[in-house]
Amino acid sequence: MSNLRWKVTTILVVFVVFFGVGVYPLIAARYGVHSPGWLMDKELRLGLDLKGGVHLVLRVQTDDALRIVTEQEMERLREELKTRNIPVTNMDAPDPVHFRVEGIPPAQDAAFRTAATEVQANFDRGTGVNGTYTFTMKPNIQLNLREEAVVQARQTIERRVNELGVTEPSIAQQGTDQILVQLPGVDDVERAKGIIGSPGLLELKIVEGSPSPTKEALMVNGQVPQGMEIVPGAGAVGDTSTVYYLVKKVSAVSGQDLRNARASVDENNRPAVSFTLSNEGGRKFGKVSGENIGRQLAIILDGRVQSAPTLESRINTEGRITGSFTPEEVQNLSLILRSGALPATLTYLEERTIGPSLGADSIRSGVMASTVGLLLVILFMLVYYQLSGVNAVVALLFNLVILLGLMAYVGAVMTLPGIAGFVLTMGIGVDSNVLIFERIKEEIEAQRGVRASINAGFARVFWTLFDTHIAALISVAFLFQFGTGPIRGFAVTLFFGLLSNLFTSIFVSKTLFELALARRHQVAALSI
Repeated sequence: MSNLRWKVTTILVVFVVFFGVGVYPLIAARYGVHSPGWLMDKELRLGLDLKGGVHLVLRVQTDDALRIVTEQEMERLREELKTRNIPVTNMDAPDPVHFRVEGIPPAQDAAFRTAATEVQANFDRGTGVNGTYTFTMKPNIQLNLREEAVVQARQTIERRVNELGVTEPSIAQQGTDQILVQLPGVDDVERAKGIIGSPGLLELKIVEGSPSPTKEALMVNGQVPQGMEIVPGAGAVGDTSTVYYLVKKVSAVSGQDLRNARASVDENNRPAVSFTLSNEGGRKFGKVSGENIGRQLAIILDGRVQSAPTLESRINTEGRITGSFTPEEVQNLSLILRSGALPATLTYLEERTIGPSLGADSIRSGVMASTVGLLLVILFMLVYYQLSGVNAVVALLFNLVILLGLMAYVGAVMTLPGIAGFVLTMGIGVDSNVLIFERIKEEIEAQRGVRASINAGFARVFWTLFDTHIAALISVAFLFQFGTGPIRGFAVTLFFGLLSNLFTSIFVSKTLFELALARRHQVAALSI
């Protein structure tokens, strides 16, 4: 009897805990009742298809990542050639994986080859003809850069989405260069797209010429000087016209050197973004600013000069971006800079906005399907197994309560496929009870006593149930590992359903039989 009390107490404690975690918050939310404080963080979350939100499929333009590396290597070689006093007539990058050097004097060909040795770690050097060399990025480097660009883009998007405070977003790679982004509960689509897709590339460059209202005024003989670029930007504070700045292609400090960015105000109490550089970034910034006191520093964000203050003293780790920002723009810009720059541009292949009304319809349909399925199962068990069917029904209800509680406790997300897993769990639970009951009936027909038949039925079916549940759990693990959003939602629900079902079909169901027979010394028959 003491053993039975221990079992009943265990079942009641489990039921109360999981009912409080998984079911009560749903009831409280439905009728506007406040949940206790210890339940506030244990609410079952709804996925995109139930709550509504944004569904995006983006493509990472991996050629951009290759082009950046190609241009960096070209500019590094240009600086090396200047240091060694090796003249060239032209250097350009016609595509993302090639750059060309022209006009190398024959007398300095050997010196050029020596200077280009470092570049050849990532690039193959073509045979020089008439003082012209073409460098081609090695195939393995191209493959690695493309893969790294997609992974880095996904990680950057994850950081930005987490900063947005979206509950349980789904961000996954699809194919070789696509990223799936699902944001439940997001209604400001344009802001989300702007933050996700913004390159977030911060560059600090010394201005090589006075700002000009036209590009042409900064050119030499109609061309941009070698190693330079012309960048548009804002003029004086409050001036909405566009002016142009001549700056070096290679930045003195970039967003990779950032440690932090935060919203602040400038000396006139206008919204601004303050940033802090890493130790290495501070060292580089201190050197550049110290060597260029009295010159303008262009603070460039995503290819546009936001401001160009004059360097009045050496600056090490602190800086500030000013401009005509609104408070919301400052918050968004700080978020983007903190999350890091995207390695390549993103293009939108698919965009869907799922309204809350569609999610509500899905919930109603899912609840209706679950309710009808549950009622049909209860009816079948009561008709076919008579009073023993009550045992199965109680175990099934326990199963569903534990399933909801487990999902709420770990913060799992309920999706429409998850509801399908919910309904399937009911079927698995009934199947387990059917196996046990049929075995008990066979034992009774073999003229064994009722108690002995119940014990034998549960004992002999246990390993069958255990093996089938383990096999199903392995399948669920593969679904979760290799599936995307909807498949994972189904896998999560089925995983917890299998765990709870193994507990209820073996432990709870047998305890209910023992409880029903506990006060009866002689049991001649069992209603099954």
